[in-house]
Amino acid sequence: MKVRIRQLAGCAGILFVITVVLPAPFPCRPWEAALQDIDATDRAILSILSREARIPMKSLAGRIGLSRSATAERVGRLEKAGVIRGYRADIGQLEEGQIEAFLLVTLKRTPSLGVLDRLAGFSSVRRVSSVSGQLDLVVEVRVASINALNELRNEVAGLDNVEDLTTSIVLRREIERS
Repeated sequence: MKVRIRQLAGCAGILFVITVVLPAPFPCRPWEAALQDIDATDRAILSILSREARIPMKSLAGRIGLSRSATAERVGRLEKAGVIRGYRADIGQLEEGQIEAFLLVTLKRTPSLGVLDRLAGFSSVRRVSSVSGQLDLVVEVRVASINALNELRNEVAGLDNVEDLTTSIVLRREIERS
């Protein structure tokens, strides 16, 4: 940081002008600095890899018009800078016709062992979690169809201690770890 002070004299008196020159902001994340150095070729590489992560280096090089070694060097630089953080397979629904959903349950009173016992009896219930907040239970289910989901939902909603039930269907799993 630099500070400059100038003194100007005029008919109304003395005026001090203070100028503060701040350095360019330092990037918070390492890859932000690397993003400033990305050119059109790097953008083309990133665009292709975002759609086709398993593309062979030779094919990638041919599509961007560089040699295989130059392309590998650029990809390596992008990986080292953290711009490319990894490669992943985007897997859709594994079992055709399977629907996953969350049943968000509010109970009249807690704990409710009777409701938990009944939920354990449904083969489509995969996981039940007690949670804090307005909800009491998050029930993860997997069923064969929307009709099966509606039947299960109606059975759970009809349990003695269930006050409210909301259903959220899983459209796609974005991140899943074991």
